[in-house]
Amino acid sequence: MVRQRGPAKSGGAKKKDGGPPAPFKRPPEVLQPFIETLDEKHVYITHIDSHPPDFKRQIFTVPLLMNVAIAALLIYRLYYILPYYFQIVVSVLGYPNETTMVVDEMDWSEIAVEVGKRTFSFMLDFILYVFISPWPVNFFLAQDGNPAVWRRKVGFRAREVVVRRSKRWDETKGDVVNDSTAKSLFTGRIGVATSPMLINEKTGYLLMNADWDLDWAAMVDATTMVDKKMAAIEAFKLVVLFYHEEYGWLCVDMKLGENAQEDERRRQVFAFRDALAAVDKEDLFYRWIEIIQFESSQPGGFGPEKQEQVAKQIREMFDKQGINFDEFWKESVGGEITINGPM
Repeated sequence: MVRQRGPAKSGGAKKKDGGPPAPFKRPPEVLQPFIETLDEKHVYITHIDSHPPDFKRQIFTVPLLMNVAIAALLIYRLYYILPYYFQIVVSVLGYPNETTMVVDEMDWSEIAVEVGKRTFSFMLDFILYVFISPWPVNFFLAQDGNPAVWRRKVGFRAREVVVRRSKRWDETKGDVVNDSTAKSLFTGRIGVATSPMLINEKTGYLLMNADWDLDWAAMVDATTMVDKKMAAIEAFKLVVLFYHEEYGWLCVDMKLGENAQEDERRRQVFAFRDALAAVDKEDLFYRWIEIIQFESSQPGGFGPEKQEQVAKQIREMFDKQGINFDEFWKESVGGEITINGPM
């Protein structure tokens, strides 16, 4: 699977034997085959997209149809205009034809009209070639990975690995390990990009912005590793990777910080909601939240005994709708069951 895509600085870089300072650490060994395909000049973020496959299909259909339409228009334009341009070239070479302008036999108004037509045609095709044609070309034919190949190889899955790659801001990020100012700016940017609200509200395709692109080839590589049992999909769960001259490849310890546990619970709740929505049971999610909020606000607190009673009530409510809460949670969210909500 492994293919080297970045400059191979790793072998020649002098790395420190000791571990990097917090919040940085060495990446898991299981990710090494994946890391070997990455470009050392970029920062990468991986996470698991748990949105329903039908939703992902709907999101992808929009750019797919748009690029198919643009490609069809460009092909039609080529079919229509190439013979015209060919005739102009032939005329310039000294072989008169219907595009030849005999200025001595034309008045100024005719010359102006013809020059205007040709100028408009040239400008239109210049704009189409420079600004429009790259869209379908990059969507279908880009050699370093493209959306069409990604979807053809990966399909639409309930759980997908998403890999984002930093844009040009990474050229000025500085020494984020040893420079406190650079580290502060870096962790702040990473914090925004890994916000649970952002990741859980938007499917992977919608996460491209001014700071981040999707790395189509890396997503295919990661999925291949999962399919070949080289790594569990959980290995790609919210990992930030970057290369440092002293330490080599590092990742950011996303578990550090006082809000980490709260963020993880929020992520699980969003994933559970999306899974219920996929089976037309989203109303169960809101009833579940209402029960938790109501019971936790009652006099006497929300101690272990009360939590057990509420958990039994919630399981019965789900059972009546034909859903086993514990099994559904494990399939859609994974990890420890949080039946008493994001408390």
